[in-house]
Amino acid sequence: MKNSELLEIIWALKNGEIIAYPAESVFSLGCDPDNDKTIQKLLTLKNRSWEKGFILVSDNYDKLTKYIDDKKLTKFQKRIISFHDTFFPRTWVVPAKKCVSKLITGKSKSIAIRISRFEYIKNICLNYGKPIISTSANISNDAPCRTKNEVAKKFNQYIRTMNGKILGNFQHSIVQDLLNGYLYRKR
Repeated sequence: MKNSELLEIIWALKNGEIIAYPAESVFSLGCDPDNDKTIQKLLTLKNRSWEKGFILVSDNYDKLTKYIDDKKLTKFQKRIISFHDTFFPRTWVVPAKKCVSKLITGKSKSIAIRISRFEYIKNICLNYGKPIISTSANISNDAPCRTKNEVAKKFNQYIRTMNGKILGNFQHSIVQDLLNGYLYRKR
């Protein structure tokens, strides 16, 4: 990844743009989780209901504490969140702080979060200084994009796309409730 390209992605996030970036299993779309106007654009672009909410992805736990009601979590649960497996990523559903936008939490009082060490996600979050929204690069109910070319064909000029390749061809992340163990999405 070129440093100039990373700077362009960070600039885009700071200026309320939607980005596309390689993730573990597919290309993802993302934006600043504190910019409701851009989140609304993302919902429109994907033809997605606000009621579903989004995943926040970060390179570390500390950047997520602005969004997580971590007073409701034990030290052990916080360590579980911080554990990451690049090849088999896991998204955790945890209590959200009341101040978190409904565009992120949807109809829930919880928020979905994932810690990632995948180089593209890690570099974006390290350089941006906060988590970003992570959702598959697709229109709702369509197959997700797995290459930069697919993203360009589907979304054309609407987003800034990062060069790179997804990690592998495995399935999406498991989505699990941290408090009760419920599996929202299996492999």
